Amino acid sequence: MTFLDQALAERITAEARQHDVRRTVFAVLRALLTAAAAVLFALGWGACKALAGLWFIAAWVGAAVKVGWQEARTDRTA
Repeated sequence: MTFLDQALAERITAEARQHDVRRTVFAVLRALLTAAAAVLFALGWGACKALAGLWFIAAWVGAAVKVGWQEARTDRTA
């Protein structure tokens, strides 16, 4: 008995002929597009979180300046 006898080779050949190249190419392209979309989504999500954090810091600094200004004015009039 050989490692790959004729019947097995014919079965493999018949199975291989059933596969469509276009379906394989489209599946690969779909996987690549999904990966690209995932990267872009992650970049957008990260940018949103970073900008939200920067906005909070800017708002906190602005509020601190306002409260400091108000405190300085009340000390001067008292």
